[in-house]
Amino acid sequence: MNDLSQYAAYLENQIKNLKLDDEPRNLFDPPRYFLSLGGKRMRPILTLISGEIFNIPKEESIHAALCIELFHNFSLIHDDIMDEAPVRRGKPTVHIKWDSKTAILCGDVLFVEAFKQLAKYPDHRFPLLLKRFNETAIEVCQGQQFDMDFESLPDVSESEYIEMIRLKTSVLLGCALELGAILGNQDEEARRNLYGFGVSLGIAFQIQDDILDLYGDPELFGKQVGGDILSNKKTLLFLKAKEIALSTNDSRFDKLVQMQPANDKIEFAKTLFEEIGAKNASQQTMNAYYDQAMENLQQLEQKGLRTDTLRELAKFLLTRKL
Repeated sequence: MNDLSQYAAYLENQIKNLKLDDEPRNLFDPPRYFLSLGGKRMRPILTLISGEIFNIPKEESIHAALCIELFHNFSLIHDDIMDEAPVRRGKPTVHIKWDSKTAILCGDVLFVEAFKQLAKYPDHRFPLLLKRFNETAIEVCQGQQFDMDFESLPDVSESEYIEMIRLKTSVLLGCALELGAILGNQDEEARRNLYGFGVSLGIAFQIQDDILDLYGDPELFGKQVGGDILSNKKTLLFLKAKEIALSTNDSRFDKLVQMQPANDKIEFAKTLFEEIGAKNASQQTMNAYYDQAMENLQQLEQKGLRTDTLRELAKFLLTRKL
């Protein structure tokens, strides 16, 4: 992980040195606060790695990487408001530390700053960079709306759920990689394989996130463990459990849905999902998407491209505990 640590350290320094205005402080202090909370910086690291695959130095690809990271943080701040989440990365969310109105503006500032970073490529690459970023930004919003819609729907299929997380989470990983390829003036095939790797890895990553939401260590995970279960959120774990329970006439799933949060609901879900095989089934689906991502890398390797760092990152993400 040494190479990845170097990318992360470089990004942290660049984020720390971002130039935001000083006044009014209630507008610009919240973005500084949120960006200071850190995180894995996975998406911008993918952009830097992708650029270097095509001989673009990180000093050139950093603006595209920051664009992706700033947009991602914008989406997290607004997601936290919609989800009424109290904690992000182990610290109070912006709408808790300040208020919801301030948090909305905080997200807006980061959204604009993302475009400012992309505008630092005033050459023939800018139109395609902007086109792919804009398309992805809309897809992320579509995914978030589907996620909210699912909360009020009585039934959601597994394929609908996968499409939702593809839009909400995975397309931004694909875009992060594709921007590096665009900077390197690569053809459509190379861009497609990098994008496909990012999307498949992103779906696997989100399924892993769903599993960790219930089974992760709260001190490592940085978020409320079991939050999805407390709200009966239709994650893949939940959908797999429902499917298995229906096929086996296991009444414990209905009991789980009807349980109140105070009644050891999280521990009940942990036991139930393991015993009926929902956790294992979710992990198998996660592994299938990981394998798809590896197939995309193989296509790139057949063209003589070095993808060792991407393989290392993918392996790290799918074996993480937080």
